[in-house]
Amino acid sequence: MRGAATMKCASTGRRQFLGSMVLAWAAIGPAGAQPVTIDTKSEGEIITVTASADLIVAPGTVWNAISDYDHLADFIPDMRSSRVLRRDGNKVLVAQSGHFGFLFFRQPVEVKLEVLETPQRRIVARAVGGNLREMEGRYVVDALPSGAVRLSYSGRLVPDFPVPPIVGKLVVRNILSRQFSALVKEIIRRDAATR
Repeated sequence: MRGAATMKCASTGRRQFLGSMVLAWAAIGPAGAQPVTIDTKSEGEIITVTASADLIVAPGTVWNAISDYDHLADFIPDMRSSRVLRRDGNKVLVAQSGHFGFLFFRQPVEVKLEVLETPQRRIVARAVGGNLREMEGRYVVDALPSGAVRLSYSGRLVPDFPVPPIVGKLVVRNILSRQFSALVKEIIRRDAATR
């Protein structure tokens, strides 16, 4: 009975950890942004992640940062490479690699993403290769009546590798916050450079 509870706890911890990590790589609020909001949930093998931040920047700056696939590894922690393999109109094939890491745990991650862009508004990506069994993610850019821009992310995944059971929901949120926050910081940096 105790072994089963330990296995269930390990499985839940693994799901919570990985759900936050994939934010497709990639996100607490640098100047120009409200605090980042993050939520992670797991149901069976499926992990869901949501994150958002309201920014006082030009909407085009947000779009340019989130769709800059060839340079994401320059500012997203733990991403080693990101490059466009093929572009056909609003369809893009992107290869990314990096790792998930916490304390002594380090898991290499390789993913090939099929991306569908709705320019200036939405990016929808799904894994078509790599070591994630399933992965779907969506960025949405909304102009708010206040003049701010809301960047939202939602994703779901099923990992294809084990994660130590010690990793809990708080750690997941911390790692995700670091990655999403790095994206937000880059957006603000780019916006300041254009003023």
